[in-house]
Amino acid sequence: MRGALFKTRITEMLGIRHPILCGGMGPSVSDANYVAAVVNAGGMGFIVAAGFPDPEELREQLRECRKLTSGKGFGVNLYISGQDRATERLQEQVKILSEEEVLCVETSGGSPAGVLPALREAGIKVLHKVPAVRYARSAARLGVDAVIVVGNDSAGHPGTYGISSMVQAPHASKEIAIPLVIGGGIGTGRQLAATLMMGADAILMGSRMLVSEELWIHHRYKELLVQSDGTDSVVVKTGLRQHHRVLNNESAKAVAALDATGASDFEQYRPHVMGKLTTQAYLTGDSRTGMLDYGPSVVFANSVQPVDAIFDEVLDDAQQAMSRLEELRSRY
Repeated sequence: MRGALFKTRITEMLGIRHPILCGGMGPSVSDANYVAAVVNAGGMGFIVAAGFPDPEELREQLRECRKLTSGKGFGVNLYISGQDRATERLQEQVKILSEEEVLCVETSGGSPAGVLPALREAGIKVLHKVPAVRYARSAARLGVDAVIVVGNDSAGHPGTYGISSMVQAPHASKEIAIPLVIGGGIGTGRQLAATLMMGADAILMGSRMLVSEELWIHHRYKELLVQSDGTDSVVVKTGLRQHHRVLNNESAKAVAALDATGASDFEQYRPHVMGKLTTQAYLTGDSRTGMLDYGPSVVFANSVQPVDAIFDEVLDDAQQAMSRLEELRSRY
């Protein structure tokens, strides 16, 4: 593990060595094995609770992660949905997280207001993820511990505003007083250094980490990512205003065709966006179908590596960026 280069409000709050967070990737991609590797490399990762709908399976993942990290703190991703029975499931997940003494959560989707009291009572830190500064302000007023603001390059759900991370970082740091994490299109150390200089306290990486050896997804898919240049990243489901940045495969093209017609009935989209297609793609390496979260930062994923090697690469690059900035600084 590289020595600490930076000390920020996020590293202090979470007790981590590096201001690097690896966002929850689903379905069940961010499992105990991967998250433990992130934590052991000095960052913070998040097991995706929605990927383990069986409560006891989720509990087993939490216990396995604690074992693999030798008791270090780790996080869980909680998706806040408005669907039927979602509130009941969320409350059950929070109860399990409290019992298993999880350190922090990455909340996303709807407002975290409904679960904040229980999370606070359990002493769990809440980092709420949003796609625009306006939502970050609202989350800060609710009393979350930190906000994660993602730009339009973010894989998964970047929101509908299309604002870049380059804009989000300096804007959010001026508007938000609580600790700030920036994500979306980030996969290098020079971006880490630049983001900290713009006022953030950490970065969030997702797509860059898809080539991690510790991830269970098929090696053939990881090799596809290594060969990719990021230009096959596309935003679909715009007709539903549920913008989703994914790999431009057959499913994405079918969804884009529906978007172009102005379709707004989810049943028309359902055959192409079912979660089982995504899981099957990850299991088999056949990436022709499924909504595969995929951002342009895959261009930085040049080889399949262990998590700690990826972190070393990022940190070395950050150190070089800092040295270059010092060389460029005017002496006059």
